[in-house]
Amino acid sequence: MSTSVVLEALALPDESRVNRRVPKKLLTEQGAPTAADKRQIQDGVDEIVWAAALKPTNIGVPIFRDELREYLEIAVVIAVLRANGKLGRLLELVHRAIPYPVVLVTAQGRLLNVSFAHKRWSQGEAGKTVIEGLHRTAPFQPDAPTSEESLFLQSLALSQLPHRDLFVLYEGWIDRVSALQVAQITGSFALPDSADRGSALRGALDVRAEVQRQIVLLRAQAAKEKQLNRRVQLNLEIKRLEGKLAGATDTLRADHSR
Repeated sequence: MSTSVVLEALALPDESRVNRRVPKKLLTEQGAPTAADKRQIQDGVDEIVWAAALKPTNIGVPIFRDELREYLEIAVVIAVLRANGKLGRLLELVHRAIPYPVVLVTAQGRLLNVSFAHKRWSQGEAGKTVIEGLHRTAPFQPDAPTSEESLFLQSLALSQLPHRDLFVLYEGWIDRVSALQVAQITGSFALPDSADRGSALRGALDVRAEVQRQIVLLRAQAAKEKQLNRRVQLNLEIKRLEGKLAGATDTLRADHSR
């Protein structure tokens, strides 16, 4: 199976292996808030496997607990999606359904995706958790990774991560996703050298992604707009955002080269 490329890269201890199939019913009950989401899981997911459970007892990393969250273990989960599965939404639903922070390795056809999402306590429902953002790679071919993707895979080994506690360890994997995203812009893969640097990189990448999203929406509006004046206004706004996008990209390149 293509997902073995990532599992081998993680280099997990044998004691952490679970290899237990997860019923789709569990996902629909725990992670699907709407009927449409339940259909997404039923129709788009082929198989879910709980591959490993990383705990203090099998990886020697302490738990983490504060007023926002409690990390007692990290789940490593494999999801095999059908061709009609909507990747972005299904990633959110799987992360949401499992109460632990998840290393989610997703296969869809010949492509793989690796994703992470921090969890915190829900403010509205006692005992429930919610995800804080979704950090994911772009889909890639495991049998023909780019040089940046190869370096990303080489960086995933458990032994290379910070071991202060499970939160910091999980954050280390998220930093590697950020490093890959920056490398796909700059052509150079480098891990952030501090927690603050990792947070700053994620913030810059989020801003860049939001500007790209706005440009796509405005281009679609401009293509449908029949009034000339309004179309001109939309195109001017697109030009402004393209300048902002170029500036954000230049900033990432400059920061990366420091």
